[in-house]
Amino acid sequence: MNAAVAAAAAIAGVCTGVIAMLAFRWSERDQNRPTRSSLHSEAVLPPGVDTVLSVLRSSAVVLDEADSVVKASSAAYALGLVRGGRLTVEPMLQMARDTRRDGEIRQVELDLPRRGTGRGDALAVSARVAPLGSRLVLLLVEDLTEARRIEAVRRDFVANVSHELKTPVGALSLLSEAVSDAAEDPEAVLRFAGRMQNEATRLTSLVQELIDLSRVQNDDPLEDSEPIGVEGLVDEAIDRCSQTAGNKQITLASGGTAGLHVWGNRGQLAAALGNLVENAVNYSPARTRVGIAGRRIAAPGGEMIEIAVTDQGIGISSMDKERIFERFYRVDPARSRATGGTGLGLAIVKHVAASHGGEVTVWSAEGQGSTFTLRLPEAGSARERAEAARRSRNSLSGALQDPADFEDEDGEETFTSDQHLSAPEVLP
Repeated sequence: MNAAVAAAAAIAGVCTGVIAMLAFRWSERDQNRPTRSSLHSEAVLPPGVDTVLSVLRSSAVVLDEADSVVKASSAAYALGLVRGGRLTVEPMLQMARDTRRDGEIRQVELDLPRRGTGRGDALAVSARVAPLGSRLVLLLVEDLTEARRIEAVRRDFVANVSHELKTPVGALSLLSEAVSDAAEDPEAVLRFAGRMQNEATRLTSLVQELIDLSRVQNDDPLEDSEPIGVEGLVDEAIDRCSQTAGNKQITLASGGTAGLHVWGNRGQLAAALGNLVENAVNYSPARTRVGIAGRRIAAPGGEMIEIAVTDQGIGISSMDKERIFERFYRVDPARSRATGGTGLGLAIVKHVAASHGGEVTVWSAEGQGSTFTLRLPEAGSARERAEAARRSRNSLSGALQDPADFEDEDGEETFTSDQHLSAPEVLP
Protein backbone atom coordinates (compact mmCIF):
# COMPACT_ATOMS: atom_id res chain seq x y z
CA MET A 1 0.00 0.00 0.00
CA ASN A 2 2.79 2.40 0.92
CA ALA A 3 4.68 1.50 -2.26
CA ALA A 4 1.61 2.29 -4.39
CA VAL A 5 1.17 5.68 -2.74
CA ALA A 6 4.83 6.50 -3.25
CA ALA A 7 4.67 5.51 -6.92
CA ALA A 8 1.57 7.65 -7.48
CA ALA A 9 3.24 10.61 -5.81
CA ALA A 10 6.33 10.19 -7.97
CA ILE A 11 4.26 10.07 -11.15
CA ALA A 12 2.32 13.19 -10.07
CA GLY A 13 5.58 15.06 -9.39
CA VAL A 14 6.99 14.17 -12.81
CA CYS A 15 3.80 15.30 -14.52
CA THR A 16 3.82 18.58 -12.57
CA GLY A 17 7.45 19.23 -13.58
CA VAL A 18 6.74 18.53 -17.24
CA ILE A 19 3.72 20.83 -17.21
CA ALA A 20 5.70 23.58 -15.47
CA MET A 21 8.53 23.29 -18.02
CA LEU A 22 6.12 23.45 -20.95
CA ALA A 23 4.38 26.50 -19.44
CA PHE A 24 7.73 28.27 -18.99
CA ARG A 25 8.78 27.56 -22.58
CA TRP A 26 5.41 28.76 -23.90
CA SER A 27 5.61 31.96 -21.84
CA GLU A 28 9.15 32.63 -23.03
CA ARG A 29 8.15 32.10 -26.67
CA ASP A 30 5.14 34.41 -26.25
CA GLN A 31 7.34 37.15 -24.76
CA ASN A 32 9.82 36.96 -27.65
CA ARG A 33 7.06 37.29 -30.26
CA PRO A 34 6.96 40.90 -31.71
CA THR A 35 3.85 42.80 -30.69
CA ARG A 36 2.10 45.72 -32.35
CA SER A 37 3.28 48.10 -29.67
CA SER A 38 6.89 46.97 -30.04
CA LEU A 39 6.79 47.89 -33.72
CA HIS A 40 6.17 51.50 -32.68
CA SER A 41 9.15 51.76 -30.38
CA GLU A 42 12.51 53.24 -31.32
CA ALA A 43 14.13 49.82 -30.96
CA VAL A 44 13.00 48.86 -34.47
CA LEU A 45 15.24 51.56 -36.03
CA PRO A 46 18.44 50.18 -37.53
CA PRO A 47 21.58 51.04 -35.54
CA GLY A 48 22.87 54.54 -36.18
CA VAL A 49 19.77 55.79 -38.02
CA ASP A 50 18.57 57.82 -35.04
CA THR A 51 21.90 59.68 -34.90
CA VAL A 52 21.92 60.36 -38.62
CA LEU A 53 18.37 61.71 -38.60
CA SER A 54 19.19 64.08 -35.74
CA VAL A 55 21.85 65.90 -37.80
CA LEU A 56 19.95 66.17 -41.08
CA ARG A 57 18.84 69.64 -42.18
CA SER A 58 15.75 68.15 -43.78
CA SER A 59 12.64 67.25 -41.81
CA ALA A 60 12.72 63.48 -41.25
CA VAL A 61 9.84 61.09 -40.52
CA VAL A 62 10.06 57.28 -40.16
CA LEU A 63 6.84 55.31 -40.68
CA ASP A 64 6.12 51.68 -39.80
CA GLU A 65 3.91 49.11 -41.51
CA ALA A 66 0.77 50.64 -39.96
CA ASP A 67 1.65 54.20 -41.17
CA SER A 68 2.37 55.21 -37.59
CA VAL A 69 5.25 57.57 -36.88
CA VAL A 70 8.19 55.73 -35.32
CA LYS A 71 10.54 58.69 -35.34
CA ALA A 72 10.15 62.34 -36.36
CA SER A 73 12.52 65.29 -36.14
CA SER A 74 11.56 68.52 -34.43
CA ALA A 75 11.52 70.26 -37.83
CA ALA A 76 8.78 67.87 -38.98
CA TYR A 77 6.62 68.89 -36.05
CA ALA A 78 7.41 72.57 -36.67
CA LEU A 79 6.23 72.29 -40.28
CA GLY A 80 3.03 70.59 -39.15
CA LEU A 81 3.81 67.30 -40.92
CA VAL A 82 3.25 65.15 -37.81
CA ARG A 83 0.40 65.38 -35.34
CA GLY A 84 -0.75 62.84 -32.80
CA GLY A 85 1.75 60.26 -33.99
CA ARG A 86 0.41 60.35 -37.55
CA LEU A 87 1.58 61.92 -40.81
CA THR A 88 -0.94 64.64 -41.66
CA VAL A 89 -0.10 65.22 -45.35
CA GLU A 90 -2.11 62.76 -47.45
CA PRO A 91 0.05 62.94 -50.64
CA MET A 92 3.15 62.09 -48.59
CA LEU A 93 1.31 59.28 -46.85
CA GLN A 94 0.28 57.81 -50.20
CA MET A 95 3.87 58.04 -51.43
CA ALA A 96 5.02 56.13 -48.34
CA ARG A 97 2.46 53.36 -48.99
CA ASP A 98 3.50 53.04 -52.63
CA THR A 99 7.19 52.88 -51.68
CA ARG A 100 6.50 50.25 -49.03
CA ARG A 101 4.67 48.18 -51.64
CA ASP A 102 7.25 48.24 -54.47
CA GLY A 103 10.43 49.52 -52.78
CA GLU A 104 10.95 52.38 -55.26
CA ILE A 105 12.27 55.80 -54.19
CA ARG A 106 9.86 58.64 -54.95
CA GLN A 107 10.22 62.41 -54.92
CA VAL A 108 7.69 65.21 -55.45
CA GLU A 109 7.33 68.95 -54.81
CA LEU A 110 4.23 70.12 -52.96
CA ASP A 111 2.64 73.39 -51.80
CA LEU A 112 1.28 73.01 -48.30
CA PRO A 113 -0.93 75.47 -46.40
CA ARG A 114 0.64 77.17 -43.40
CA ARG A 115 -1.19 75.84 -40.36
CA GLY A 116 -2.25 78.22 -37.63
CA THR A 117 -0.46 81.30 -39.03
CA GLY A 118 -3.35 83.00 -40.77
CA ARG A 119 -1.13 83.67 -43.75
CA GLY A 120 -2.39 83.00 -47.22
CA ASP A 121 0.90 82.01 -48.79
CA ALA A 122 1.76 78.33 -49.13
CA LEU A 123 4.73 76.38 -47.84
CA ALA A 124 6.77 74.96 -50.72
CA VAL A 125 8.44 71.65 -49.89
CA SER A 126 10.25 68.82 -51.65
CA ALA A 127 9.38 65.35 -50.30
CA ARG A 128 11.50 62.23 -50.88
CA VAL A 129 10.43 58.76 -49.73
CA ALA A 130 12.72 55.70 -49.55
CA PRO A 131 12.52 52.27 -47.89
CA LEU A 132 14.41 51.87 -44.61
CA GLY A 133 15.03 48.22 -43.87
CA SER A 134 12.35 45.64 -44.50
CA ARG A 135 9.42 47.20 -42.65
CA LEU A 136 10.10 50.95 -42.33
CA VAL A 137 9.82 53.90 -44.71
CA LEU A 138 11.88 57.10 -44.46
CA LEU A 139 10.40 60.47 -45.49
CA LEU A 140 12.69 63.49 -45.96
CA VAL A 141 11.09 66.90 -46.49
CA GLU A 142 13.06 69.98 -47.59
CA ASP A 143 11.60 73.47 -47.14
CA LEU A 144 11.91 75.31 -50.46
CA THR A 145 9.92 78.41 -49.48
CA GLU A 146 12.93 80.73 -49.12
CA ALA A 147 14.54 79.42 -52.31
CA ARG A 148 11.28 80.03 -54.17
CA ARG A 149 11.10 83.56 -52.77
CA ILE A 150 14.67 84.36 -53.83
CA GLU A 151 14.00 82.99 -57.30
CA ALA A 152 10.86 85.12 -57.57
CA VAL A 153 12.84 88.20 -56.50
CA ARG A 154 15.47 87.44 -59.14
CA ARG A 155 12.83 87.05 -61.86
CA ASP A 156 11.10 90.26 -60.82
CA PHE A 157 14.42 92.10 -60.77
CA VAL A 158 15.30 90.97 -64.30
CA ALA A 159 11.82 91.84 -65.56
CA ASN A 160 11.89 95.26 -63.89
CA VAL A 161 15.36 96.07 -65.21
CA SER A 162 14.28 95.09 -68.71
CA HIS A 163 11.19 97.28 -68.44
CA GLU A 164 13.03 100.26 -66.97
CA LEU A 165 15.75 100.10 -69.62
CA LYS A 166 13.27 99.59 -72.44
CA THR A 167 11.32 102.77 -71.65
CA PRO A 168 14.08 105.38 -72.14
CA VAL A 169 15.73 103.41 -74.95
CA GLY A 170 12.44 103.22 -76.83
CA ALA A 171 11.83 106.93 -76.25
CA LEU A 172 15.28 107.79 -77.58
CA SER A 173 14.61 105.72 -80.70
CA LEU A 174 11.29 107.44 -81.38
CA LEU A 175 12.70 110.90 -80.70
CA SER A 176 15.63 110.30 -83.03
CA GLU A 177 13.17 109.40 -85.80
CA ALA A 178 11.19 112.55 -85.03
CA VAL A 179 14.35 114.65 -85.28
CA SER A 180 15.14 113.12 -88.67
CA ASP A 181 11.63 113.83 -89.94
CA ALA A 182 11.75 117.42 -88.64
CA ALA A 183 15.11 118.29 -90.09
CA GLU A 184 13.54 121.23 -91.92
CA ASP A 185 12.02 122.65 -88.70
CA PRO A 186 14.68 124.04 -86.30
CA GLU A 187 12.18 124.61 -83.48
CA ALA A 188 10.94 121.00 -83.61
CA VAL A 189 14.53 119.72 -83.71
CA LEU A 190 15.37 121.80 -80.64
CA ARG A 191 12.27 120.55 -78.80
CA PHE A 192 12.94 116.89 -79.61
CA ALA A 193 16.62 117.25 -78.76
CA GLY A 194 15.69 118.54 -75.29
CA ARG A 195 13.45 115.54 -74.70
CA MET A 196 16.22 113.24 -75.88
CA GLN A 197 18.53 114.78 -73.30
CA ASN A 198 15.98 114.13 -70.58
CA GLU A 199 15.61 110.47 -71.57
CA ALA A 200 19.39 110.08 -71.83
CA THR A 201 19.76 111.53 -68.33
CA ARG A 202 17.14 109.13 -67.02
CA LEU A 203 18.89 106.20 -68.66
CA THR A 204 22.25 107.29 -67.24
CA SER A 205 20.77 107.57 -63.74
CA LEU A 206 19.24 104.10 -63.98
CA VAL A 207 22.47 102.48 -65.14
CA GLN A 208 24.46 104.28 -62.44
CA GLU A 209 22.08 103.20 -59.68
CA LEU A 210 22.21 99.61 -60.92
CA ILE A 211 25.99 99.79 -60.69
CA ASP A 212 25.78 101.32 -57.22
CA LEU A 213 23.37 98.64 -56.02
CA SER A 214 25.61 95.87 -57.36
CA ARG A 215 28.63 97.46 -55.69
CA VAL A 216 27.09 97.80 -52.23
CA GLN A 217 25.86 94.20 -52.39
CA ASN A 218 29.22 92.71 -53.34
CA ASP A 219 31.83 94.98 -51.73
CA ASP A 220 32.91 94.94 -48.11
CA PRO A 221 32.79 98.59 -47.02
CA LEU A 222 34.81 97.86 -43.87
CA GLU A 223 37.89 96.97 -45.92
CA ASP A 224 38.31 100.63 -46.95
CA SER A 225 36.80 102.43 -43.98
CA GLU A 226 37.60 105.60 -42.12
CA PRO A 227 36.03 107.81 -39.46
CA ILE A 228 33.53 110.10 -41.18
CA GLY A 229 32.00 113.23 -39.72
CA VAL A 230 28.22 113.25 -39.82
CA GLU A 231 28.16 116.99 -40.46
CA GLY A 232 30.20 116.48 -43.63
CA LEU A 233 27.78 113.80 -44.86
CA VAL A 234 24.82 116.09 -44.21
CA ASP A 235 26.49 118.96 -46.05
CA GLU A 236 27.15 116.72 -49.08
CA ALA A 237 23.53 115.56 -49.13
CA ILE A 238 22.22 119.13 -48.90
CA ASP A 239 24.56 120.31 -51.64
CA ARG A 240 23.42 117.42 -53.87
CA CYS A 241 19.74 118.40 -53.56
CA SER A 242 20.03 122.17 -53.20
CA GLN A 243 19.12 122.98 -56.79
CA THR A 244 16.01 120.77 -56.83
CA ALA A 245 14.95 122.10 -53.43
CA GLY A 246 15.49 125.68 -54.59
CA ASN A 247 13.30 125.16 -57.64
CA LYS A 248 10.47 124.01 -55.35
CA GLN A 249 11.22 126.61 -52.65
CA ILE A 250 11.87 123.84 -50.12
CA THR A 251 14.02 124.76 -47.12
CA LEU A 252 16.79 122.30 -46.23
CA ALA A 253 17.60 122.61 -42.51
CA SER A 254 20.30 120.70 -40.62
CA GLY A 255 20.74 120.35 -36.88
CA GLY A 256 21.28 117.90 -34.06
CA THR A 257 24.34 116.99 -32.02
CA ALA A 258 27.68 118.32 -33.28
CA GLY A 259 30.91 116.35 -33.53
CA LEU A 260 29.40 112.96 -34.41
CA HIS A 261 31.44 110.41 -36.35
CA VAL A 262 30.63 107.06 -37.94
CA TRP A 263 32.97 104.40 -39.27
CA GLY A 264 32.59 103.23 -42.87
CA ASN A 265 32.96 103.94 -46.56
CA ARG A 266 32.46 107.63 -47.27
CA GLY A 267 31.17 107.16 -50.81
CA GLN A 268 28.52 104.62 -49.83
CA LEU A 269 27.32 106.52 -46.78
CA ALA A 270 27.15 109.80 -48.71
CA ALA A 271 25.13 108.09 -51.45
CA ALA A 272 22.73 106.55 -48.91
CA LEU A 273 22.07 109.80 -47.06
CA GLY A 274 21.84 111.68 -50.35
CA ASN A 275 19.16 109.27 -51.55
CA LEU A 276 17.10 109.86 -48.41
CA VAL A 277 17.31 113.66 -48.74
CA GLU A 278 16.59 113.50 -52.47
CA ASN A 279 13.47 111.40 -51.89
CA ALA A 280 12.31 113.82 -49.18
CA VAL A 281 12.64 116.75 -51.60
CA ASN A 282 10.99 114.94 -54.52
CA TYR A 283 7.98 113.81 -52.50
CA SER A 284 7.42 117.10 -50.64
CA PRO A 285 5.14 119.88 -51.89
CA ALA A 286 6.54 123.30 -52.67
CA ARG A 287 7.35 125.78 -49.87
CA THR A 288 7.79 123.12 -47.18
CA ARG A 289 10.77 122.06 -45.05
CA VAL A 290 13.11 119.07 -45.00
CA GLY A 291 15.18 118.57 -41.84
CA ILE A 292 18.34 116.48 -41.37
CA ALA A 293 19.57 115.89 -37.82
CA GLY A 294 22.01 113.56 -36.08
CA ARG A 295 22.20 112.33 -32.52
CA ARG A 296 23.94 109.71 -30.39
CA ILE A 297 21.96 106.93 -28.72
CA ALA A 298 22.92 104.07 -26.41
CA ALA A 299 22.69 100.51 -27.72
CA PRO A 300 23.66 97.06 -26.36
CA GLY A 301 26.55 96.68 -28.82
CA GLY A 302 27.92 100.19 -28.31
CA GLU A 303 27.00 103.77 -29.10
CA MET A 304 24.94 104.31 -32.26
CA ILE A 305 24.50 107.39 -34.42
CA GLU A 306 21.05 108.22 -35.80
CA ILE A 307 20.67 110.47 -38.82
CA ALA A 308 17.01 111.36 -39.35
CA VAL A 309 15.59 112.93 -42.52
CA THR A 310 12.17 114.48 -41.89
CA ASP A 311 9.85 115.89 -44.54
CA GLN A 312 6.35 117.37 -44.67
CA GLY A 313 5.35 115.48 -47.78
CA ILE A 314 2.51 113.22 -48.83
CA GLY A 315 3.33 110.46 -46.35
CA ILE A 316 3.33 106.71 -46.90
CA SER A 317 0.47 104.30 -46.30
CA SER A 318 0.92 101.27 -44.06
CA MET A 319 0.71 98.97 -47.08
CA ASP A 320 3.42 100.86 -48.95
CA LYS A 321 5.72 101.00 -45.90
CA GLU A 322 6.16 97.24 -46.11
CA ARG A 323 7.49 97.47 -49.68
CA ILE A 324 9.25 100.81 -50.11
CA PHE A 325 12.71 99.24 -49.70
CA GLU A 326 12.07 96.75 -52.52
CA ARG A 327 13.90 97.34 -55.78
CA PHE A 328 11.94 99.40 -58.33
CA TYR A 329 8.98 99.86 -55.99
CA ARG A 330 7.48 103.36 -56.13
CA VAL A 331 4.85 104.86 -53.84
CA ASP A 332 3.77 107.31 -56.56
CA PRO A 333 4.82 106.04 -60.03
CA ALA A 334 3.58 109.21 -61.77
CA ARG A 335 5.72 111.44 -59.55
CA SER A 336 8.71 109.11 -60.03
CA ARG A 337 8.43 109.40 -63.79
CA ALA A 338 8.26 113.18 -63.53
CA THR A 339 11.31 113.38 -61.26
CA GLY A 340 13.28 110.66 -63.04
CA GLY A 341 13.16 108.26 -60.07
CA THR A 342 14.29 104.69 -60.67
CA GLY A 343 12.93 102.98 -57.54
CA LEU A 344 16.42 101.82 -56.51
CA GLY A 345 17.37 104.60 -54.09
CA LEU A 346 15.90 103.09 -50.91
CA ALA A 347 17.16 99.60 -51.84
CA ILE A 348 20.67 101.06 -51.95
CA VAL A 349 20.12 102.72 -48.56
CA LYS A 350 19.02 99.40 -47.06
CA HIS A 351 22.09 97.51 -48.27
CA VAL A 352 24.49 100.29 -47.24
CA ALA A 353 23.04 100.36 -43.73
CA ALA A 354 23.17 96.57 -43.39
CA SER A 355 26.76 96.29 -44.67
CA HIS A 356 27.86 98.92 -42.12
CA GLY A 357 26.26 97.05 -39.23
CA GLY A 358 23.29 99.38 -38.99
CA GLU A 359 19.69 99.64 -40.15
CA VAL A 360 17.21 102.01 -41.73
CA THR A 361 13.72 102.56 -40.34
CA VAL A 362 10.76 104.67 -41.40
CA TRP A 363 7.95 106.49 -39.61
CA SER A 364 5.20 107.97 -41.74
CA ALA A 365 1.60 109.04 -41.71
CA GLU A 366 -0.41 109.97 -44.78
CA GLY A 367 -0.72 113.71 -45.13
CA GLN A 368 1.74 114.36 -42.26
CA GLY A 369 5.09 113.51 -43.80
CA SER A 370 7.76 110.90 -43.19
CA THR A 371 10.96 110.39 -41.22
CA PHE A 372 13.64 108.01 -42.47
CA THR A 373 16.25 107.18 -39.83
CA LEU A 374 19.67 105.84 -40.77
CA ARG A 375 21.17 104.18 -37.68
CA LEU A 376 24.93 103.40 -37.78
CA PRO A 377 27.56 102.37 -35.18
CA GLU A 378 29.65 105.24 -33.84
CA ALA A 379 33.21 105.46 -35.15
CA GLY A 380 34.93 104.14 -32.00
CA SER A 381 32.85 101.03 -31.39
CA ALA A 382 32.53 100.22 -35.10
CA ARG A 383 36.28 100.49 -35.63
CA GLU A 384 37.02 98.19 -32.70
CA ARG A 385 34.62 95.54 -34.03
CA ALA A 386 36.05 95.81 -37.54
CA GLU A 387 39.61 95.39 -36.28
CA ALA A 388 38.58 92.43 -34.10
CA ALA A 389 36.92 90.76 -37.09
CA ARG A 390 40.01 91.39 -39.22
CA ARG A 391 42.30 89.86 -36.56
CA SER A 392 40.05 86.82 -36.37
CA ARG A 393 40.18 86.33 -40.14
CA ASN A 394 43.97 86.65 -40.13
CA SER A 395 44.29 84.04 -37.40
CA LEU A 396 42.71 81.39 -39.63
CA SER A 397 46.10 80.60 -41.14
CA GLY A 398 47.65 79.94 -37.72
CA ALA A 399 45.09 77.88 -35.84
CA LEU A 400 41.70 76.28 -36.23
CA GLN A 401 39.04 77.83 -34.00
CA ASP A 402 35.33 77.71 -33.51
CA PRO A 403 33.58 78.99 -36.67
CA ALA A 404 31.38 81.17 -34.47
CA ASP A 405 34.47 83.22 -33.62
CA PHE A 406 34.61 84.49 -37.18
CA GLU A 407 31.02 85.60 -37.59
CA ASP A 408 30.95 89.23 -38.72
CA GLU A 409 28.03 90.70 -36.90
CA ASP A 410 28.62 94.00 -38.70
CA GLY A 411 27.52 92.34 -41.92
CA GLU A 412 24.27 91.05 -40.54
CA GLU A 413 21.19 92.61 -42.19
CA THR A 414 19.02 94.10 -39.48
CA PHE A 415 16.70 96.15 -41.65
CA THR A 416 13.17 96.54 -40.37
CA SER A 417 10.74 98.57 -42.40
CA ASP A 418 7.70 98.31 -40.16
CA GLN A 419 9.18 99.52 -36.90
CA HIS A 420 6.95 102.31 -35.61
CA LEU A 421 8.85 105.32 -34.31
CA SER A 422 7.44 108.23 -32.40
CA ALA A 423 6.33 111.21 -34.48
CA PRO A 424 9.38 113.39 -35.16
CA GLU A 425 9.66 116.99 -34.24
CA VAL A 426 9.99 119.42 -37.15
CA LEU A 427 13.41 120.98 -37.09
CA PRO A 428 13.55 124.75 -36.87
